[in-house]
Amino acid sequence: MNREVMLVTGAGQISMAIARRLGFGKKIVLGDRKIENAMAIAKIMNEAGFDVEPFQMDLSHRESILAIIAEAQKYGEIRYLVNGAGVSPSQAPIEAILKVDLYGTAVLLEEVGKVIASGGCGVTISSQSGWRMPQLSAEEDRQLAMTPTESLLSLSLLQPQNIRDTLHAYQLAKRCNEKRVMAECVRWGERGARLNAIAPGIIVTPLAIDEFNGPRGDFYKNMFAKCPAGRPGTADEVANVAELLMSDRGAFITGSTFLMDGGATSSYYYGPLQPGA
Repeated sequence: MNREVMLVTGAGQISMAIARRLGFGKKIVLGDRKIENAMAIAKIMNEAGFDVEPFQMDLSHRESILAIIAEAQKYGEIRYLVNGAGVSPSQAPIEAILKVDLYGTAVLLEEVGKVIASGGCGVTISSQSGWRMPQLSAEEDRQLAMTPTESLLSLSLLQPQNIRDTLHAYQLAKRCNEKRVMAECVRWGERGARLNAIAPGIIVTPLAIDEFNGPRGDFYKNMFAKCPAGRPGTADEVANVAELLMSDRGAFITGSTFLMDGGATSSYYYGPLQPGA
């Protein structure tokens, strides 16, 4: 019997929180580059009454993305997409960040958009970082939104000489995520489906802990200390937003990116986190 299928990429705390919130009664196919990560999350969830199938996939390769889509389709039409896969500025070099967070996300949204069920919806996890980089030109934003996926990494603004460091690469990738969501939601809409992004601030996850202990650790700790919320967020709080976006209550929301960062971006522009403040 065909079931509603939820495709989840990235076996991390945010992905699991969203899948636990929305995935009961559905077949969940959970992909991660490290199969042991997917198996660990699947075990936790299956022992709590969910139905999760772990799958090894690499977001930086189209063939791998197509493979997990095919795996998910064995159980029925894909009705939900949760993309929580990615790497952080302290975890990978510039090239890997662009290949995974920028190119891979664009391919995933494109390929799932070809098969998403009518009435379906997707959420991709972006980041506050895309909101705190120098403004791009309208043409550069359009290039990030509309360039065919296989040509994305050839764009001038994504060439190594134009990227300062891994943080800049990450910011560009997340800006691209938001622009691709805007462009792809138009195609998803042709199938009667919706697509949005969530741009979290600092959320306590293993990835964030890597950042806290990395070369920018003091920067990140200062960021959540001086944001209006005065603390980092939790994966369950991200799931709160995803629940709205992926439920019938969010039926008129598509092509949007929801910034949820405890006010860190506001403080960066207008408060104590302003550069030089």
